[in-house]
Amino acid sequence: MNALISTWQSQQGHFWQSLLEHIQISLISLFIAILIALPIALLLRRFPRVAEWCLQITGIFQTIPSLALLGLLIPLVGIGSVPAIIALVVYAIFPILQNSYTGLQQIDPSLTEAAVAFGMSRRERLMTYELALAMPFIMAGIRTATVMIIGTATLAALIGAGGLGNFILLGINQNDVNLILIGAISSAILAVIFSFILHRLEKARIRTILISFFIGLLILLGSFYRPSSSQKNITIGGKLGTEPTILINMYKELIEANSDIKVNLKPNFGDTTFCYSALNANKIDIYPEYTGTILTTFIKNPTSSTDPVTVWKAAQTDIAKQKDLTYLKPMKFQDTYALAVKTSYATTNHLTNISDLKNLSSARAGFDLEFASRNDGYLGLQKLYGLNLTVNTMQTSLIYSALTSNAIDVAQVYSTDSQIQQYKLTVLKDSKHLFPPYQAAPLMKPSLLKKYPKLESILNELAGKVTDSQMVKMNYEVSVEQKDAATVAKTYLESQGLIK
Repeated sequence: MNALISTWQSQQGHFWQSLLEHIQISLISLFIAILIALPIALLLRRFPRVAEWCLQITGIFQTIPSLALLGLLIPLVGIGSVPAIIALVVYAIFPILQNSYTGLQQIDPSLTEAAVAFGMSRRERLMTYELALAMPFIMAGIRTATVMIIGTATLAALIGAGGLGNFILLGINQNDVNLILIGAISSAILAVIFSFILHRLEKARIRTILISFFIGLLILLGSFYRPSSSQKNITIGGKLGTEPTILINMYKELIEANSDIKVNLKPNFGDTTFCYSALNANKIDIYPEYTGTILTTFIKNPTSSTDPVTVWKAAQTDIAKQKDLTYLKPMKFQDTYALAVKTSYATTNHLTNISDLKNLSSARAGFDLEFASRNDGYLGLQKLYGLNLTVNTMQTSLIYSALTSNAIDVAQVYSTDSQIQQYKLTVLKDSKHLFPPYQAAPLMKPSLLKKYPKLESILNELAGKVTDSQMVKMNYEVSVEQKDAATVAKTYLESQGLIK
């Protein structure tokens, strides 16, 4: 419990921002779902046969896996809050529509006959007694949708929309149970609070319910308000993980110490695809990218060289020509792919080099899906080193857990991971230089440097700085010792005389 409280205290600033994002995404989705489902329910009660088909179709929507739906929406509407809200609305419509339709259908027909006899119009019947009688059913549907939305909204973090899911993803990435619990418990408490509020509204008068929803909508819209400012500002995003978070905090400290530009940070913004898409969509202005990633992911016909300088120059030239992006000078450390084993396993099997694994055909390897299918991954290991391992594909964040629990023998890791130091693992030497250099450098649009020319010289202060051992140490301090990433970044910059 003490560790959980300590982790929460160290993450307070990020927590409140994530909580607000989660509430915004959830409530916007809920309001839109209500505005869609309730009018449809009112219309469908006049067409029972059509209603049956409509309920079936909206029910089918709920069977679509969340990740699949988000994946389908990204090419259409990009990343961020929009696809997350669309997906949540799709899931929320069915319970609201079904319960609203059921509540309206259960109204005694004799009441309608009496109302018609008194000369009441449809609108008068609806506002006088129909909505009041159906309201317990309608509110029950809204409660169900609310709980489902708040729980499912944690997946919004996968597409750069923020929310409490950031803590869950970061916890999985760092194998930190406390971070996972912060995200999960907070989401559960939020769902309980909103469910309780809606339960209290079930027996309230329609006017009270409408006023409550209207006030909630005003508060929600007000939370988006930001007073206009003439101050210069940019947004820097970072991929999911400790290292990118440290790097973007370095960028922020350097820029704000040497200019009048205000920097907003978006840490744990997703994987390479999401950060790259966000940069092109102007949702962020800069993010740290790795030289090897640019060549293997974005560039057609990349260089085959493994020389760091050659690779960076090729990445800088080609990304400018093919994608019209500016890539500044890289830092010194290389966060490249590596294969790691437990030290006891290395000693028993006399392992020092990747080629030594060739004699261990029964060795169980843990790779992520991307590494397993890349030419500079397992395909290259098979071709260059002649390996034929028993491969288990899994999420990157689970690989270390699998290795330490002896579920696998060989793990795909990154050379500056803090877990290498934490678990005292042995990294096998890549003597044939399969893995290309992966050095981090700022990636941005040329228009940003035209607007703020000083950025180039400021950020290039980090060129050639930070050794492998220094990066491992900083990653360890944040991931294991739970130090604040901003503090760790600032301490390094001060130690190098880059800021005062």
